[in-house]
Amino acid sequence: MQNTPSSKIHRIITEELGALQPRLLFIGGLLRLLPRYTASRLRPRLLRLAGCQIGHGTVIMGPMRLHGYGKVQRRLQIGANCVINTDCFFDLNDHITIADHVSLGHEVMILTTSHQISGAEHRAGPLTTAPVRIEEGAWIGARALLLPGIVVGTGSIVAAGSVVTRSVPANTLVGGVPAKPIRSLAG
Repeated sequence: MQNTPSSKIHRIITEELGALQPRLLFIGGLLRLLPRYTASRLRPRLLRLAGCQIGHGTVIMGPMRLHGYGKVQRRLQIGANCVINTDCFFDLNDHITIADHVSLGHEVMILTTSHQISGAEHRAGPLTTAPVRIEEGAWIGARALLLPGIVVGTGSIVAAGSVVTRSVPANTLVGGVPAKPIRSLAG
């Protein structure tokens, strides 16, 4: 393909509109009309209509933001009987898998995207992505931040406000910035 003005315009439009998902946009508009802490069983049903995989019995207590390029709803998998509290943020440039019986507190942020460190003239180099997995029974406290590529093990707890930079072993309480093991939990 030649680098003509029309091909350049086509490329720019494709890049700029690549994250536009009409069905998800419509469903998101409907979801924003619902007051927090109401219709917590309706939200997962509407998100399923948009193409998200959400297990039976999961409740979503308020708005959640799905962010990323392309078909983001295909990269989110939430298991059965989970509780997703209000205002959680999901960066879906890679997969986020949440197993059964997981609880997310208010404003939890899960990132799958970062940048390589580049030269001094522009430190945020090329984009990198890595999936995040939260295993069965885990509890992520309010305003915790999970960085790309981590796994939160079965039955673990991430304390509120923690920044998780490394995977968390099963049945472990972690907390702090960066999150460090605080104690083992009974299995």
